[in-house]
Amino acid sequence: MSNTTNALSRIQSILDDSSFVEIGGLVTARSTDFNIQEKKAPSDGVITGYGAINGNPVYIYSQDASVLNGTVGEMHARKIVNLMNLALKTGAPVIGLLDCAGIRLQEAQDALYSLGRIYTKMSECSGIIPQITAVYGNCGGGLAILAKLSDFTFMLEDGGKLFVNSPNVIAGNYEEKLDSASAKFQAEAGVVDFVGNEEEIANGIRDLISILPANYEEGQLVDISSNDNLNRTCPSALSNVNDPALVLAESSDDNFLIEVKKCHAPEMFTGFIRLDGVTVGAVANRLSLYDENGKETAKFNKALTVNGTKKAADFVKFCNALEIPIVTLTNVSGFDASLEAEKEMAAAVARLTYEFANADVPKVNLVVGDSYGSAYIAMNSKALGADFVYAYEGVLVGTMDSNQAVKIIYSDEISKAEDPNKEIADKVSEFEETNNSVLAAAKRGYVDTIIAPEYTRQYLCAAIEMLYGKQELRADKKHGTI
Repeated sequence: MSNTTNALSRIQSILDDSSFVEIGGLVTARSTDFNIQEKKAPSDGVITGYGAINGNPVYIYSQDASVLNGTVGEMHARKIVNLMNLALKTGAPVIGLLDCAGIRLQEAQDALYSLGRIYTKMSECSGIIPQITAVYGNCGGGLAILAKLSDFTFMLEDGGKLFVNSPNVIAGNYEEKLDSASAKFQAEAGVVDFVGNEEEIANGIRDLISILPANYEEGQLVDISSNDNLNRTCPSALSNVNDPALVLAESSDDNFLIEVKKCHAPEMFTGFIRLDGVTVGAVANRLSLYDENGKETAKFNKALTVNGTKKAADFVKFCNALEIPIVTLTNVSGFDASLEAEKEMAAAVARLTYEFANADVPKVNLVVGDSYGSAYIAMNSKALGADFVYAYEGVLVGTMDSNQAVKIIYSDEISKAEDPNKEIADKVSEFEETNNSVLAAAKRGYVDTIIAPEYTRQYLCAAIEMLYGKQELRADKKHGTI
């Protein structure tokens, strides 16, 4: 099978059968430098067109590595930009399939400028229509930027190479030592969202397109095909709180769940579920990770990390841009305490705080475990504008752990007490009841309803239904600076 056939077959594997229509199939390179006109360049190395995924219109391009190594030249880039212009006009997602040796050196400044035009157009599309990229072959240098200008990036597990600098030019490194261009490395770094073979990539893109709005004006996407009972209980919710993916899957319509950036900062879950047919973005603190057999494979501290916080902030920003409601499962009591984390923690948490506060989509917070301090505030609390805050029975919500708080507040009384341990125990019990209990938070209006874990699905579905069509009036400004 030729690479040209590969470029087309990748498109066909993603789109509905016989739905692809090519645009610009007769375009070729204009440049005559370095005798480039003597080389056959059908479609100038990129196949562009439109089609459908489950009946939903999409625009798609696929680089052809058999034509000038799939390099980006003037006409190659023009075809991609033209495709994006059509997508903007019609409000449809864009899918880019990358397999490219980089900028076409024979076209020099024209090629460099043209790559910049793709950057500009992707920036213009951002927040208006979903942009999905899949890396099938080489994606190096300036082409790697396309991955992060996209909303979601898929990468071929075997054969995909994504890098700004190749492993062999990084000081002290070489490919055999650490393949920094590999899918595994880039997924763990948070550059790539999903990794798989060609079939898994095609299915993953189809799944994403099926749950995402076509554009920011379409509003909340509702799927009416599910017959899942809205009043179905979640008997395993309480036992699974340490891995929120399990709670979210159990709560979701037909247990539907897509986890985003699974390999990066797994202590923070980000992904999509469906509640009463509505696509919902989910963010949650994770303390444990389990395999398909229920065996615990990893444990995490009950703290916000720099990478986890950045991951959550990016995801919240995307959901808000595309009018996707947000649900959070909060179970956090502090921040990662290390010198390395201290360099970026304040900035990372400030950004997460800003994204939650700035989001005007429906926001629901469910406190599933004891949560304390400003880390709790940053996780979509009532103070940041959450529309509904629910909490499981018996959880604690407050400034800090009761034992620590009591030793600070009542240090004099404890030091003078005949039995300091009894004094501490009495004060802790009193402090938890009056300040740290979920009941105390509910009495102050910081928690709307205390619920039994088995009713998680009922409350989340009802909240999303009641918030449908939510609108907020905000102060007029160009944009925030966080």
